[in-house]
Amino acid sequence: MKTEPELHAPILLCDEHGRLNPDAVGWSRRPLHRCNLRGHWLRKKRWNYWAITTDTHLFSLTLTHLDYAALAFAYFLDFATHEFIEQTVLHPFGRRLVLPEGVEGDVLFEDPRLRMLMADDGTNVRLVTESPDFGGMSLEASFTVIRPPGQESVNVVIPWSRSRFQFTSKQEALPARGEVRLGDRRIPFDGFACLDFGRGVWPYRGFWNWAAASGVQGGRTVGLNLGGGWTDGTGMNENGFVVDGRVTKVHDDLRFEYDPADFMRPWRIRTRATDQVDLLFEPFFERVAKTDALIVRSEVHQMIGRFSGSVTTVDGERIAIDRMVGWAEEHRARW
Repeated sequence: MKTEPELHAPILLCDEHGRLNPDAVGWSRRPLHRCNLRGHWLRKKRWNYWAITTDTHLFSLTLTHLDYAALAFAYFLDFATHEFIEQTVLHPFGRRLVLPEGVEGDVLFEDPRLRMLMADDGTNVRLVTESPDFGGMSLEASFTVIRPPGQESVNVVIPWSRSRFQFTSKQEALPARGEVRLGDRRIPFDGFACLDFGRGVWPYRGFWNWAAASGVQGGRTVGLNLGGGWTDGTGMNENGFVVDGRVTKVHDDLRFEYDPADFMRPWRIRTRATDQVDLLFEPFFERVAKTDALIVRSEVHQMIGRFSGSVTTVDGERIAIDRMVGWAEEHRARW
């Protein structure tokens, strides 16, 4: 089983020509990379994805820049009723959206149909989404996300080649509080936030599995980040989890076992060479997002559900997982 190099000092992702800096390949416990992307027209991909979960609801907001377009989308799910609302706004060429090179920074997306603010000072994050017509209702969503002192995360550079590469910062189990207003309804959110921060230069065809979850298990705060497909054969992966703010990097690749003809059937997610990760995922809702615009095609099956099983920390402590809320997904893209 491979051991991925750990980085300890700030570093540039790219060299002066926009190619991958070889010294940037590795993982770290906090974001250290400045994603100074340049060139590679149409191949650069940038996104900030946030999801806030409680035991009863999920709200997500995302800003994405694909070089040729900017996308903002938000969605809401009530676990009990399966009420689901999603809204997407596209700006061709994305001239109005500038995403920062690092995790910290402020991002504002303004459109008459959908407004988003992501203000991140490294310690606290303010997230705001507003829409006059969100499934036929007005939407006002506002959250405060806190990074506890010393909180660690999974930060990784995936090197397909010097010209194709990706930096990802996966930050789980961040305490979050806020409120979603849908028309006259007020829905309190007191739970956890997950950040998926991505910056890179991608090949035209992409495939990945991603699973994430956050919650309190046996009095411990636990956050999972598990992936596969897109990292295969690179010598690196995005697998890891945090327990009470301390990260365990999982160097073993994962096996995602599920039925692509019926995503609602239970999934098994396990490490290939060890028993460090052994989880059963039981979906209760399927979110499908499809784009088919000639040369650009994307299909995501994001399953919302609950994880049970166990993970084992770097110190050998087995952490039992019992019906923790999260998601697992399959994504196929030509972009």
